[in-house]
Parts: sequence; C-alpha cells; structure tokens
Amino acid sequence: MLIRVMTADDYDSVAKLWTSSSGIGVNPDDSKENISKYLQRNPATSFVAVENGEIVGAILAGYDGYRGFIHHTAVSVSHRGIGIGAKLANAAVDAIRSEGINKVVLVAFKTNTLGNNFWEKQGFAVREDLYYRDLRINNI
Repeated sequence: MLIRVMTADDYDSVAKLWTSSSGIGVNPDDSKENISKYLQRNPATSFVAVENGEIVGAILAGYDGYRGFIHHTAVSVSHRGIGIGAKLANAAVDAIRSEGINKVVLVAFKTNTLGNNFWEKQGFAVREDLYYRDLRINNI
C-alpha cells in the first residue's frame, strides 16, 4: 500500500471513489476544474492510497493560512478496516501541521454514522456550540 500526494491526474479515480461511498456529499462544486484549483492551492496536503495501481482511498485536505480543513475522505469498501483511513488522515494532519497550522476542522453529515465514528477514533471532537452555514453564490 502506497500513500502519496493527490494530483489533479487522480481526479477521475478519486471522484469515482467519492461517489460510490455513502455519506459523502459530492456536488457540482467538486468538478475536476475546482478540485484541480484546490490542489494547486494546497499541493502537499491531500493524499491517495494506492494498491496495485488502483486508488483505494483518498482524502482532500488543505488550509487557508489559518485553519486546516478536511473535506472528502473515502476508502473503498473492499479495503476498509485495515487502517487506510487512519493513514490518510494522519498524512493530511501531519502535512497541515508542517505548514504551521494548529487546528484542523471538518464537516460530516449527522447521518454518516460510519464517518462520524471514524473521526471520533481519530480524535476529532463534535462541536455542539456551532451552526454550519453556507451561501450558494452561483447557481450550479
């Protein structure tokens, strides 16, 4: 198993993994163009897990100069339960930490029990004192 930095060339395989994973909210914002821009801004903080030339796990992560963010994280069903998710999460957190960022945040759907259990095991606490808000500025 190889954990390496994600590149824009990985998009098709990674997008397929995301869309086949329950609990991940993939939307038009997750286009190849937008993910490529994100990876250009954050070239060393997103990772893929590769086995026999196939991407079996991925984590999209970056930072804005102040906070680190983890977005989509997925491991193929056939490769779950063997620590790939934890390796990806650790790689992303370590990469963000090496950029001088001291806090990493993420959003998970309340109904994503598998994902929420995973993030708790990784040490991510639930914040009950916040509302997550967004504003759609373009109709995509």
